[in-house]
Amino acid sequence: MLHPEVHPDPTVAYRVAARSGPAQPTPDAVATLHPLGLDDVRLDPAGLLGQWQARNAAATLPHCVAQLREGGALDNLRRLRGDGDVGAFTGMWFSDSDVYKTLEAAAWELARPQPGTELRDFLESTVALLAQVQDADGYLNSYVMTERPDRRWQELHWSHELYCAGHLFQAAVATARVGLGDLLETVARRLADLLLDRFGPDGVEAVCGHPEVETALVELYRTTGHRPYLDLARRFVDLRGRGLLNAERFGPVYLQDHVPVRDAEEVAGHAVRQLYLLAGVVDVAVETGDASLLAAARRLWDSAYLTKTYVTGAHGSRHRDEAYGDPYELPPDRAYAETCAAVASFQWNWRMLLADGAHRYADEMERVLYNAVAGSTALDGTHFFYSNPLQLRTGHDGSDEDAPGQRMPWYACACCPPNLARLMASVQAYTATGDAEGLQLHLYAAGTLHATVHGRAVRITVRTGYPWSGRVEVTVRAESTEPWTLALRVPGWCQDYRIEADGADVTVGDGYLRLTRDWSSSTPVTLELAMPPRLVAAHPYVDAVRGCLALMRGPLVYCLEQADLPPGTRLEDVRLDPASPMGTTALPGGPPDAVALTVGGTVARPGPAGLYRAGATSPDGPSDQVTLSAVPYFLWGNRDPGPMRVWIPVDTATAPTGGRPHPGGPGSTGGPAPIG
Repeated sequence: MLHPEVHPDPTVAYRVAARSGPAQPTPDAVATLHPLGLDDVRLDPAGLLGQWQARNAAATLPHCVAQLREGGALDNLRRLRGDGDVGAFTGMWFSDSDVYKTLEAAAWELARPQPGTELRDFLESTVALLAQVQDADGYLNSYVMTERPDRRWQELHWSHELYCAGHLFQAAVATARVGLGDLLETVARRLADLLLDRFGPDGVEAVCGHPEVETALVELYRTTGHRPYLDLARRFVDLRGRGLLNAERFGPVYLQDHVPVRDAEEVAGHAVRQLYLLAGVVDVAVETGDASLLAAARRLWDSAYLTKTYVTGAHGSRHRDEAYGDPYELPPDRAYAETCAAVASFQWNWRMLLADGAHRYADEMERVLYNAVAGSTALDGTHFFYSNPLQLRTGHDGSDEDAPGQRMPWYACACCPPNLARLMASVQAYTATGDAEGLQLHLYAAGTLHATVHGRAVRITVRTGYPWSGRVEVTVRAESTEPWTLALRVPGWCQDYRIEADGADVTVGDGYLRLTRDWSSSTPVTLELAMPPRLVAAHPYVDAVRGCLALMRGPLVYCLEQADLPPGTRLEDVRLDPASPMGTTALPGGPPDAVALTVGGTVARPGPAGLYRAGATSPDGPSDQVTLSAVPYFLWGNRDPGPMRVWIPVDTATAPTGGRPHPGGPGSTGGPAPIG
């Protein structure tokens, strides 16, 4: 169905149907899988993903709107209208992008029934404002237009002009796809056409210092069918690495301008810029059939996820330049691990999953979603981490917002909260896909799914307590008797599973169980994923955590917090007993059915004073046995500020047969303290 609010365009060969999600390849794209429609998946608010989406709607998104008003981002745009009550420009010079990301989040949220009108009022009034203040030639950037009008397009290494334009395009795509009128799309296309005039085939050779416009231009093409937008995205990708940016201040690696994409061997530089660029690279590759670009994306995926990604799925090991480090340079206490990088990783892996269909991309989506993304937001939905360390030391000075000791309501550079809002408002669109053979479930969440297979309607109901429980109950009902295949992902962390699917032909391959049968009767399928607690060790080249282990269960990474230690205990004195049995217990104050872990350990009494000691080793003093309680990493920091660590030093004196107390035995802390 053609989008009813897009004007006819003689260059259009294809239009995406209304109500599609954030990333929608065209039918001609070289992609293995295709997304379902935005409305095809409804999350159950009783499930964890559904809870997060509901919290996003009730708390995070309204909070973002309020901060845009109070912090001046909307006033920066109102200045262009000449409103007399508006003062000087305030905030970051790219604050327009925060407005656009919040608009996108509002559009995805408004695709569902809303109890009030506040969100719609915000969207409609802001879109009207943008239409009013846009220059006659289509240019729109509040900072440049008011503070540096003579420098338009002249400082692309730092101005974020194209970056802001990209987020405007994505907001316009969202409003168009959910049927909220064509005004924002008109604004976006006027700016996009200006980009074509300046940077198109016969125009200036240039790229943006902060990639993002590439993936946005592709999505604008997918929505409008206007091929020049795709061609411009490809041109921007091809111009990368030719030294077109002024790199004197930041350096070419930081700006992703140090090597052509097709020649790059490892991810490097500013992590968010690298990941956004690669999302655009995949979009361009699948729409143009460019095999060399897709090969480069696969090669850089190996670099990122085999040598430079934290166990939580986070990216960026250096505070300097918010950047990737060397291979295996993953210090837990100095992890920058920006929230926007986690969101960008999720987006890149989604595009790789659509392109290749390989389970490793869905595995990474799950890992980063349940750990790095989820951990960035407090339980109240209105406080956030910008950086996400895996260790907070005793005595940490959390006054610097670059490395706070607890989540903050907003940041001077406020890119992360609205980025989270737009992801969570549309997260249901990333759970399942389809292909010529049938449907695939990638992220397990309680809810319902409606799709069309072989031209006939299918309804799937999912009941699960995932990720607290590994039991996934799927009921399938199809109108047609023609057999088709339902694929269920077996996560890479899962070492044992059981499947019940009466009457189905079951095959296993590339991390998926493929069940083929006639689904015309109401057919139950039960997948049991074994989810015991487990210990995880890092590659020996990760020097920063040598001699340490991490605790995991299912897709969740766990951590120790000061709040769960015996009084007077310093977290740095805690050691893990790897021979001790591990157990589970309820987590009071956490989400329903939340699970904490228990494991034996020791608390060493400090040895001789002094920063350094003579000898081949630095032994601890005498130690006391204790049962340790670990909470999911994504829930850390919801109690009083205090030390935390994911990687726990191993008690080297532990005998293979143990001898430590069982969970709940002598020395137990009595279970985790209440969260929240």
